[in-house]
Amino acid sequence: MDADGLALVHGLRHTRATLSRWRGERWAIVGHWLALSGALAVGLLVAVYVVARAAEPDPTPLAIAGLNQPAGPRDVLHLLARNSLVLALHALACVAGFLAGSALPAGAPARSPWSRLVHERAGSAAMLFVAAATGFSLFTQTLALGMGASTLAAQLAIPPGTLLLALLPHAAPELVALFLPLAAWLLAGRRRAWHELLAATGLTVAIAAPALVLSALIEVYVTPLLLLTLRGQG
Repeated sequence: MDADGLALVHGLRHTRATLSRWRGERWAIVGHWLALSGALAVGLLVAVYVVARAAEPDPTPLAIAGLNQPAGPRDVLHLLARNSLVLALHALACVAGFLAGSALPAGAPARSPWSRLVHERAGSAAMLFVAAATGFSLFTQTLALGMGASTLAAQLAIPPGTLLLALLPHAAPELVALFLPLAAWLLAGRRRAWHELLAATGLTVAIAAPALVLSALIEVYVTPLLLLTLRGQG
């Protein structure tokens, strides 16, 4: 069997073993993911609040479904498509962690000396790239969300903090779901358990998908009502 085949067998074997081991402690595993994902979500919301307070509001009116334009299933699908891209990016980071930390090193011994050296070094380089790409994504998301919150708060004539509290019913499950693969990546990396990440990718995405559907429905059909109430009080 060639080196690529050995790496594939290695990955599948570890993934099956990981899933089998997690059956007895699945609630503890998921609980750790949720706790770290929740902490990441809180950190992002705090950063968004800081940006919203500091940013200059854009005078261009924002088009918000259910607030100043009709809302419907198309808006739900639009949100799902947008969030699915973010979830896919985070899930790919998880898969990349598995490939770089487990699959590539597993196939390295069966290769030529030069190819083995490349594969051994490629893991670290891939990890750095994934970390940098994920950090850049989070940074740009924070800026975009913060500036959008600043503009919306100004147009509704409410403080940014009040706005973010009104957005929590959909933002909390959405952010926790989106950060689940990253939480699994960070926890596995701390233990150097890169072989668990392929199994973690599938489970975190399976948990996140229904949460994203729920958050999209809340954002389209419930959040606008909260915002209209706050605007009326203002």
